[in-house]
Amino acid sequence: MILDPTGHPTTPRGFRAALHTCGIKVSGTPDLALLLSETPARWDAVFTTNAVAAAPVVFGRERLATGRTLSAILVNSGNANAVTGPQGLADSRETATLLESTLHLAEGAVLVSSTGVIGVPLPMDKIRSGIPAIAPKPMSEGGADFARGIMTTDTRPKHASVSFPYAGGEIRLGGCAKGSGMIHPRMATMLSYLTTDATLHPDVLRKAFRRAVDASFNRISVDGDTSTNDTCVLMANGAAGLPEILPGTEDAEMFEKALALLTGFLAREIVRDGEGATTVVRLDVVRARDDEQAERVARAICNSPLVKCAIHGRDPNWGRILCAAGYAGAGVMPESVDLSIQDVPVLRRGTPLSFDAPKLSEAMNGLEVRIRLDLGAGLCETTFWTCDFSAEYVSINADYTT
Repeated sequence: MILDPTGHPTTPRGFRAALHTCGIKVSGTPDLALLLSETPARWDAVFTTNAVAAAPVVFGRERLATGRTLSAILVNSGNANAVTGPQGLADSRETATLLESTLHLAEGAVLVSSTGVIGVPLPMDKIRSGIPAIAPKPMSEGGADFARGIMTTDTRPKHASVSFPYAGGEIRLGGCAKGSGMIHPRMATMLSYLTTDATLHPDVLRKAFRRAVDASFNRISVDGDTSTNDTCVLMANGAAGLPEILPGTEDAEMFEKALALLTGFLAREIVRDGEGATTVVRLDVVRARDDEQAERVARAICNSPLVKCAIHGRDPNWGRILCAAGYAGAGVMPESVDLSIQDVPVLRRGTPLSFDAPKLSEAMNGLEVRIRLDLGAGLCETTFWTCDFSAEYVSINADYTT
């Protein structure tokens, strides 16, 4: 199984993509991205759990419920089409219908996504002129451009591919993601589009996809904010021409591992590109009573502004970590807890340990900080990824619309 960080959504056979500038972004950078499957694809998607869901999310849920195949995804950046009332939903529907007509696709074969500023109507005049312009452009090598076109405050595109041998041939998976702020997915602004040329039984597709998302995108946090537009999609078009992967087989397990490898890489890339981030934090919560306790504690720590500021200052202030674990509402017993930072024990069974604070601070002065919290309560564990808070994060978000 091979992970290629230069791969992208059109690395799998039978997918094409294109990028266009239609003037949504005032910067004049590309803002309309198209991902196209040459044959109708089986698909699944997960969306934000935010009650204030953007129009394309509402529209996407409607499309998913029909059970139809998917042929294309159109993403506009620079405008979230969120909190735009009935007109916003009508605009999403019109966008999909226009693309279906232009590309001669079946009704219901197009999904749309949006990312950008909330509360601003989608400039449909620009969308209407942009679709006929982008429709002839999709190419098999356009996946990297697609990844670039969905960015907003990202500093770089995030894409990769995974391949593994199967039935005398090769299965390929590709994908990309955008997001660096308003990141605390709970599928529950993060977007991710995944592709594969495998022929997947619907049960294999859904099971592998949902597990991969839960173990990756649902285990990261930049700032604790869950976007109105969070969307993750997997398309499987069968273009490899290999036998269908069936439930309960070793082949299904292999595909699930490949998809987990891809989503895990993309999720960590989002954290590394967190707005203003200088350090990535890996948090392992181990020996939890159950999965719920592990997740509650991990989320509380990764979302704590005080913990994230301490990380930015290279301050081994372990009290902030323990404090967050305590208010997580997960029944943590402090007298049972062990804690280490950068593999240096700082707490054992709730009792502080002596350690060289200046030396540990120096050890935290790198690209990644590791925190291990042992709850001493059971056998369950989880790993979350987050990043530090810097003054640049505040600056980016203070001036976002002005």
